[in-house]
Amino acid sequence: MEERQSIYKISRTIKRKESTLYNALRSIYEDSIFVGEISQLWPDLPLLANLRCGLWYSLNFEFNCYFKSTDGHTNNLSFNTSRLNLHVALLAGQRGGCIIVDSTRKGKRFPDSMSKTIPIWTCVLNRAIANFRTRQHRHDVPENESATSNVLDAIGENSSSWDCFLHLPLWVSKTEKAMIENRLEGWTKELEASGADIASIASSLRKPLRPLWISQKTVIWLNEVPEYDSWDFTPIILVSASSLSGSFQHRTTSEFSWNYIAGAGDDEESWARGLSPDLFWKHAYDIISSGPDLCNQKIATIVENDRCIIKLSVYFRDPCSEIYFAATEVPPTYCILNCDAEQSHVTVQSHEIYLHLPIVNSKHERFSLLRNLPSALNFASSHLRKGKTLLVCCSSGEDISICVCLAILMSFYDEAGHFDDGKLFNETRITKLDLRRRLVFMCKYAVNARPSRGNLKQVFACLSRGECNPSD
Repeated sequence: MEERQSIYKISRTIKRKESTLYNALRSIYEDSIFVGEISQLWPDLPLLANLRCGLWYSLNFEFNCYFKSTDGHTNNLSFNTSRLNLHVALLAGQRGGCIIVDSTRKGKRFPDSMSKTIPIWTCVLNRAIANFRTRQHRHDVPENESATSNVLDAIGENSSSWDCFLHLPLWVSKTEKAMIENRLEGWTKELEASGADIASIASSLRKPLRPLWISQKTVIWLNEVPEYDSWDFTPIILVSASSLSGSFQHRTTSEFSWNYIAGAGDDEESWARGLSPDLFWKHAYDIISSGPDLCNQKIATIVENDRCIIKLSVYFRDPCSEIYFAATEVPPTYCILNCDAEQSHVTVQSHEIYLHLPIVNSKHERFSLLRNLPSALNFASSHLRKGKTLLVCCSSGEDISICVCLAILMSFYDEAGHFDDGKLFNETRITKLDLRRRLVFMCKYAVNARPSRGNLKQVFACLSRGECNPSD
């Protein structure tokens, strides 16, 4: 006699059947049409993807950003100085605004990244800029925050009209709004203490930042679309790509029937089977036209063919030092510190200039980075002392390689980014604020940096305990 399945097992079986690869990709493709229509309303504004979900919804992103929904969750509200996204503010100032795309499958019209995280970010930045403008007006500027006359002209003397209010969507409760407002002053002080280049942002922005929200339910009269430069603020237009019509909705075309999934781009590890947004858009027509029955086979072929291509790419360089951090294979002329879990197929003239440390994410192994950092620092020290160029790489160029570079910069470089062979490190005691300030410095050059909290904790633990003492 067969066991009766629980309601939970039955619902999971149905969900797996509905969440097929074709359903997800077809849903993304349909939602991308809406994103394209909105971007054409303001074609001069740059289109940004909020990683990682948002990256699936267009072929035409100019830049990425990383605003986490968890920073906007109720009872977990935060302003994270390791994810400042200052390049977004600079870009908005230069171009008059920007459009950010994200999505959610939580049954909400907007993800919390758009409902709260980004509104908090715009408000805190506006307050920090207003404080900077006030100090400029009073001629009370610290030495490291001095500005040129051009900057002063751009900033203007009067900061009283600069909008420092918190702008939230109507569906955020008054109670939660009050909770956020009570913490704004503290978050502003954290930003100012982080070493962020507020002066550059202040000189770039002529008008304060302000979020606007657009979803598939938003009514827009095409003959009344305002020009973005007509507003008295710099718009951060937040586009939620997906339709709010329940988790699944059966749809039919002349060729295929399929189930629409709201926020299909979310949690790509659970459904994408190795397919990336770039690969999807390179082969979008073939994938969508293949239909549900052939989709999985088509994706497997595309992913396998892509793995056979050797890519050569250096992503970021800190101009104040001889350290690069990258995501893929690199020329053999560099000293290479490979922090990826897998060995890279690189050709080096000597094993002395190549070191592979199989570091994995803190989610998979809690102390992998901590255990390998001493070896990484010893390797870096031996080559940096000789004036050689060091390249640190991992599979993404966003987390592990960033954290290793952070440890190297903290250990062997002064605050100005000059190599001192550990002099400053040995004379001072590392604090979390020091680590945050150096990370902010790095993020000026690696705007896609997304170091995980677990890995940052391991860097601090290593440096603060002296387990990675560069003089050893």
